[in-house]
Amino acid sequence: MRVPFLDLAAVDDATRRDLLAAAERVVSRGWFILGKEVEEFERLFAEYCGAPSAVGVGNGLDALSLALTAASVGPGDEVIVPSNTFIATWLAVTHVGATIVPVEPCEETYNLDPARVEMAITPATRALIAVHLYGQPADLDPLRSLAERHGLALIEDAAQAHGARYKGRRIGSDPGSVAAWSFYPGKNLGALGDGGAVTCSKEHAQNISMLRNYGSHRKYCHEAIGVNSRLDEIQAAFLIVKLTRLDRDNARRRDVAAYYNSELPHTDLLTPMVPTWAEPVWHLYVIRHPERDRLAAHLKAHGVETGVHYPVPPHLQPAYRHLGWQSGAFPLSETLHQQVLSLPISPFMSEADVDHVVKTIRKF
Repeated sequence: MRVPFLDLAAVDDATRRDLLAAAERVVSRGWFILGKEVEEFERLFAEYCGAPSAVGVGNGLDALSLALTAASVGPGDEVIVPSNTFIATWLAVTHVGATIVPVEPCEETYNLDPARVEMAITPATRALIAVHLYGQPADLDPLRSLAERHGLALIEDAAQAHGARYKGRRIGSDPGSVAAWSFYPGKNLGALGDGGAVTCSKEHAQNISMLRNYGSHRKYCHEAIGVNSRLDEIQAAFLIVKLTRLDRDNARRRDVAAYYNSELPHTDLLTPMVPTWAEPVWHLYVIRHPERDRLAAHLKAHGVETGVHYPVPPHLQPAYRHLGWQSGAFPLSETLHQQVLSLPISPFMSEADVDHVVKTIRKF
């Protein structure tokens, strides 16, 4: 039996007819950049998140970079980031010319540790980025309190958290929240190409809308040094279709995660810990095992595909060698990256698929 890690063909087949109709609508209209589809998706996504506004951009990395730029973060500023995250979180800080200040996570949740964040704040700190890793919300209230006390911008990296809730509130809905989103195809809300968005206040939205379009609100009038990062009309049309299924798909992911949570604690794996205030959307189901690679090989031999998110922490990537961090600089992050393994999870896994994964792990 084969259990794919994520079958995107099956995901998109569920809405194939509507996706094709959306593509036809865009082609027939003949307007491909910043038109009615983007406007409608921005309205619908802001409404879904409970945010005042949403601005569609080219991808998740640009969403983070533009959020930092809109917060006036730049050279000479320090930005606190998790030591364990996908490298895009760090790259956004680099792209605006600011200084990366990595902080180790809470070991139980893998998300940013507010106590360690507080110890890392200096007079040069200008912002902190809270990543909702794997689709589980970070503990926002203490982070927001720190940000308010020290006059910092709090930016949420919500690339994996479409529909997640913190203390009953959707990510992106808190007053003053600035959240950066990715619509990479494998996300819970994924396009058929790349895309991203920032949810934020109306004031921030006006600024980011200008920055994404060469620093221009009006053609050939450029008010700021902007970039070219615009969500395509056709991707917005696809996302409008897929947004209608998001809650249903997330519910199925929760069912799969619940089965894993009930059956896998009887093994020698370390399964995810979910705080009572968090409602994750299980973009990834990540376990830990000291013999991660051997377990992955065992699962592969029995037809189960897995992933590693992520095999190398950002501070040990060649791209950041110039910053001088050596192995051992962030030991908890390094341990996590050596032990984490992502199991298959998707809205289209059958009960037989999930049961096969569990039974295969029990044979390890």
